[in-house]
Amino acid sequence: MRKFILYITFLISGSIQCQITFDKTKVDFGELTMLSERFADIKLTNIGPKKGYILTVKKPGEVVYIVSGQFIEKDSSITVRLQVNPTKKGRFTYEVSIFTSDKAEATIIKLTGNLKEFSVETNAFLQACPDFNTKLKDKNSNDFVLTVLTIDKQTKAILAESSVTMIQNGRPTDAFITNQKGTFTKKFPLGFTYFYATHNGYLPAEMGAYVNFQRNTIVIELTKNPDIILPPPNQNEKVNDTIIPEHEVVVNLENELANEQATPISETKSLAFDELDKNNFDASLFKPVNLVFVLDVSASMKAGEKLELMKYSLYQLIAILRPQDKITIVTYSSNAIVLMETMRGDQKEEIIAKVEGIKAEGFTAGGEGIKLGYKEALKNYLNDGVNQIVIITDGAFNRNSGDYKKVIKKYKKKGVNMSVVGIQNSEKDKINMVEVADLGGGRYVPIFKLVDAQNNLKQEMRFIAFKK
Repeated sequence: MRKFILYITFLISGSIQCQITFDKTKVDFGELTMLSERFADIKLTNIGPKKGYILTVKKPGEVVYIVSGQFIEKDSSITVRLQVNPTKKGRFTYEVSIFTSDKAEATIIKLTGNLKEFSVETNAFLQACPDFNTKLKDKNSNDFVLTVLTIDKQTKAILAESSVTMIQNGRPTDAFITNQKGTFTKKFPLGFTYFYATHNGYLPAEMGAYVNFQRNTIVIELTKNPDIILPPPNQNEKVNDTIIPEHEVVVNLENELANEQATPISETKSLAFDELDKNNFDASLFKPVNLVFVLDVSASMKAGEKLELMKYSLYQLIAILRPQDKITIVTYSSNAIVLMETMRGDQKEEIIAKVEGIKAEGFTAGGEGIKLGYKEALKNYLNDGVNQIVIITDGAFNRNSGDYKKVIKKYKKKGVNMSVVGIQNSEKDKINMVEVADLGGGRYVPIFKLVDAQNNLKQEMRFIAFKK
């Protein structure tokens, strides 16, 4: 025990210049049913000049955890995912102690909630260890069968004839109508999947989840639309599950999203712009564009649906690009690189292939990414068009980012502007994003859900290219 204390003291003294902050120390799971998600992500950020560490995590038996990394570089973040597995109904309180190298005492994370329902059978797949990226062992992925269930969020009643679309790697892959039992079962590729569900008289629901042999049942809860009153269903009518033909999957999703309102961007252009079809990118109305995307592919983008939403939004933009348009892709995590050299807007297959291959890992070298993006923009500068950097991120620009504002001001004077797209960002990070977008002569573009990804990035590009 004494040796362990000395070891801890040594690590702390060696890393005293790091400073690790926690984005939260309390999590209230509220009312948990058998079908509720039971994990929370704690973001640890090192705001000091030296590298920091997670030393150890002490937790009760009803809590399991996973970390996205052991070391925390300066100006970078890692995630600790905590999952609660209560073994009986009623209120619960758990305390998790996370020891980091900058503090002599642990940071206590308090987890509370109330388990309303308990079933050994249902809990079996919910209590599997949390995971950021599933690895298969001794399993044949061709044998994987996924069941999707749609229910009323309040009453837990099954919802027959719900429309469900599944998206993987940012592309709609399957769509179906649930049967009389509210379910649909089929063989489906393993991996992270985004689900979008609608039902007559209900608000749309969407969620992302890793589907694998440990989690082969997905439950989607829909909330009644208070503005719509429906007649009771015909109990004698038989409903069969229906697969939507492959060529109709994208059209079906677009039709569903057309009924939703996207999160608004700060301003409109003009009445003439607003009255145009949202897919109109005609050369007579819109200038050619030189776009450089600076994409955050750090580990934090792996959490939840962020990477799926980013890819989906990029695909919507790629679809309307013209031959006279230019597009370059820079990515940043631990380092910044040019992922895709400049291509014309009609080289869609090559551009899509680059986007499909994007994975998230590493730290957040946002400052390096911005600088590299501006350099690429100058290489292809359009005198008669729009030259725009578009940074897409879920949070602040962290590692090596101290002077990025000077860079933005410098290149704005040279005719290169910047828009900032926030993917499910926090309100705190939004403040910084709005400031940076204003500084760069662009706008803050929010993407929180699928309808935002369908519209907002594409509309921002049309906005900046519209001829006045």
